Amino acid sequence: MKVLVAVKRVVDYNVKVRVKADQSDVDLANVKMSMNPFCEIAVEEAVRLKEKGVATELVAVSIGPKNAQEQLRTAMALGVDRSILIETDEKVDSLAAAKLLAKVVEEEQPQVVLVGKQSIDTDNNQTAQMLSALTGLAQATFASEVTIEGDKAKVKREIDGGLQTIEVKLPAVISADLRLNEPRYAKLPDIMKAKKKQLDVKSPADYGVELSSNLKTLKVEPPAERSAGIKVDSVEALVDKLKNEAKVV
Repeated sequence: MKVLVAVKRVVDYNVKVRVKADQSDVDLANVKMSMNPFCEIAVEEAVRLKEKGVATELVAVSIGPKNAQEQLRTAMALGVDRSILIETDEKVDSLAAAKLLAKVVEEEQPQVVLVGKQSIDTDNNQTAQMLSALTGLAQATFASEVTIEGDKAKVKREIDGGLQTIEVKLPAVISADLRLNEPRYAKLPDIMKAKKKQLDVKSPADYGVELSSNLKTLKVEPPAERSAGIKVDSVEALVDKLKNEAKVV
């Protein structure tokens, strides 16, 4: 069984994001970049499937600049067998990413496609669903537990009302939620071995996909600063301030 894992390069979650002076975008100059946390969870799940003997080959794919090779090398250090970088310096929205991934799925013919449920930079939570629609594959989003049984996958999903367990026929697209697993750290020997693993670099043109978008960013601005809290001496004083100052009661 072949498993395809999508990996995205994003600003490290520990970094405080800065907005450019002209408010055109987020400032990425000299900023630490890492693998999207939900993509890390997807990679970990793929590696676990291989360790269980369910998966035989793991392929990672990323769409982004040349430096995204770093995240793919990390994925290979964690256990992925080979990688594909679709190199572009253009902004890639959810639909364009889904179209490119659909072409990779068509080429690689994986039985399972694992992706993070969302990326922490745009927070769109769209690519998995769009990929499923474009490929005609079954989808199981927000997975907190995945069990492969023959040609079917049993997936426990996190929904607003609690947990939902569904069964989908493979091949399928599965998006990883936060509680699916806890990603491991790459060991130094594995990091060195990953440098020798196969990494193919392609372009969107190789897949016949044009990176045009109907979305335009008008302005990016940081959230408003929160005012400091205050202490009150009694419940009556608290109610008075909530009623007369905050005007929430």
